[in-house]
Amino acid sequence: MVTYAYTIAGSEATGGAGFQVDLKTFHELGCYGLGTLTCIVSFDPADNWNHKFVPIDADVIKDQMTAAMAHADLDTVKIGMLGTVATIEAVAEGLKSQEWKNIVLDPVLICKGQEPGMALDTDNALREKILPLATVATPNYFEACTLAGMDKLETLEDLAEAAMRISELGPKYVIVKGGMDFPGDEAVDVLWDGEQALAYAVPKIGDSRVSGAGCTFAAAITAELAKGCDIHKAVRIAKDLVTQGIDAQVTANTPFSTVWQGAFEPMQDADYTYAAEMDYSDDCCGEGEGCDGDGGCGGEGCDGCGCGN
Repeated sequence: MVTYAYTIAGSEATGGAGFQVDLKTFHELGCYGLGTLTCIVSFDPADNWNHKFVPIDADVIKDQMTAAMAHADLDTVKIGMLGTVATIEAVAEGLKSQEWKNIVLDPVLICKGQEPGMALDTDNALREKILPLATVATPNYFEACTLAGMDKLETLEDLAEAAMRISELGPKYVIVKGGMDFPGDEAVDVLWDGEQALAYAVPKIGDSRVSGAGCTFAAAITAELAKGCDIHKAVRIAKDLVTQGIDAQVTANTPFSTVWQGAFEPMQDADYTYAAEMDYSDDCCGEGEGCDGDGGCGGEGCDGCGCGN
């Protein structure tokens, strides 16, 4: 039986991000990938590899979505780069035309090459029209700060707080990716599953950003959910795939390296040793006794668990 995974995302000319990465990740994890293109992102090698952003006409996006959803019984979709208000409106309309089990949103808020005013309008539209439809969101450090209304994320508790705040905007599950911006020697992601926060941490690899890591992470979660995995296993597998892909990163003539999805070797569940459970359940703020600021209680001024006390 074929498992389908659907992506709605932009094309990136080097194959290091976007639509191309989604399809490679789907294939690596045993899914039949299909998709809808929302925009085309290229680069100018003569101008320091600056981005060039070209949106796809909204009617063409609608036509692609109609064809994809008629082709197979789809229940799991990943949303990547959208880029314009018109695109967001077209995608939202298409998503609402059927029921979905999983809508995984990689909330790309800014694409280099866009005008600042256009980017702000796009961000607002994404927050209003797409985020409430999502079941899973995978914001990076910057996106999490923006969506959660936080200036910075410096601790695990900050990552958990941001994830909880974003979940209040719609998604049932939120994974905040600390990435290179999060302080320390570990690459830390925190999943809020509606009841508790789980931290996934591995040693950082190098000190430079690697293109396609966020796309690969969200696409891997999408593929695993499509196959019937629960969110916790999906995140663990996605974390491993990205970590191995960064370790085997591809270098070429571009000034950035890219994730290599083909390096992935599945691990047994017992080998996932980096998941640390943090109790951020709604009832964790009860007595308030022993509050030490880690979000595990509910003393006066406590803001670590989102209880509002």
